[in-house]
Amino acid sequence: MPMTGPVLTKRIATFPYGDPRQRRTVGYEEYLKSGGYESLKKAVELEPAAIVDMVKDSNLRGRGGAGFPCGLKWTFLPKNYEGQRYLAVNADESEPGTFKDRLILDYDPHMLLEGIAISCYGCRIQTAYVYIRGEYHHQARILEKAIAEAYDKGIFGGEGLLSGASSFKVDCYLHRGAGAYICGEETGLLESLEGKRGWPRIKPPFPAVKGLFGKPTIINNVETLCCVPFIVEHGPDWFKSLGCASKIGGPPSFGTKLMGVSGHVVRPGVYECDLGIPLRQLVEDYCGGMRGGKAFKGAIAGGISMGVLGPDQFDAEMDFDIGRKYEVLGLGTACPTIFDEDTDMVMVARNITRFFKNESCGQCTPCREGSGWMYKLMCRIERGEAKLKDLDLLLELAGSMGAMPGTTICGLADGNNWAVRTIVNKFRSEFEARCRPSFVPVTVGVG
Repeated sequence: MPMTGPVLTKRIATFPYGDPRQRRTVGYEEYLKSGGYESLKKAVELEPAAIVDMVKDSNLRGRGGAGFPCGLKWTFLPKNYEGQRYLAVNADESEPGTFKDRLILDYDPHMLLEGIAISCYGCRIQTAYVYIRGEYHHQARILEKAIAEAYDKGIFGGEGLLSGASSFKVDCYLHRGAGAYICGEETGLLESLEGKRGWPRIKPPFPAVKGLFGKPTIINNVETLCCVPFIVEHGPDWFKSLGCASKIGGPPSFGTKLMGVSGHVVRPGVYECDLGIPLRQLVEDYCGGMRGGKAFKGAIAGGISMGVLGPDQFDAEMDFDIGRKYEVLGLGTACPTIFDEDTDMVMVARNITRFFKNESCGQCTPCREGSGWMYKLMCRIERGEAKLKDLDLLLELAGSMGAMPGTTICGLADGNNWAVRTIVNKFRSEFEARCRPSFVPVTVGVG
């Protein structure tokens, strides 16, 4: 697949190469020199509806996990509503193995702020909140400084966008979370923003109708909003020239994508690629291949909640069709964790169930109890104390919990059961070996 070169990372294209001490955050003045805020100047000369139509026509899909069309989400806001509206920016990035939004927050925060300003103008939103992950202490300081610069230069507040170039005024605030995985779910994020316990709400009503403080609210991911200035600058057709169309009759996967690769590769890091790049090409051409020359065994495609690719799926295309083609939940954050031939997949599954057990908010009984039961079963299997029928019990338990079976409010339980189901189904021989009487248990850590 021919690559188009960096789009989102054009100002920080050295990442992950070179000495990180020589990289620096792009400040306001440097951002202007590289063309920053020119898209906002162009946007405020258009009608707000034209911005929404432009993003909708580009087929920009959410970069936070679900891949929902961004422009379509914007159209869900109530028509002719003159009251307060909110934009909630999801910078929580709590999905294990995901660190691509951190790149933007670290090195190019004004790109996010420009995306926020344009999106607020297009949707007639007066106030934006950036909800940042509790552990991102350094990134929070960087973003606070960038927001202060934007206010000082008249981007936000004051007389309106761009110091009165548009009379529409936008305020932007940073809100720090407390490190809860569940607050990455959009309504859990809203509850936390309101100062309440961070757990998901029952829907409907949906946030676009009744969201933050009971007002219409749009929730978008950091990377999603960073695509908006480029769509305004170059147009929807340019954006659709990147990425790929669906090969199975589904919605397209247009644009580039930040892919944070970790695990058993020579050069882990964040790489910007066209959507649709095969995982093998990403690993071999960008990450320097498998570490130590070992064979590929499997990969978490885009956060552990999406499930696992098997040893025969190294050529899986990294696009939004991946779920339907390779029996995983979806593309997720598109930040793959790579496993080599020596990886103990039973230990991987046990560690994943441990994570979900700890991160369940406890609101829904199937998730609260089921996650604990799955973890206990996985510990029993790992120790070699289980029977073969326990594998079937594990899969039965996984398949009966989650929003898709209709038993929970949010998708945390789905992430748990898809992770377990895909690992057990694609590496069943390893699990069966642990359940046979001839298995000799070994002492392993619990991390």
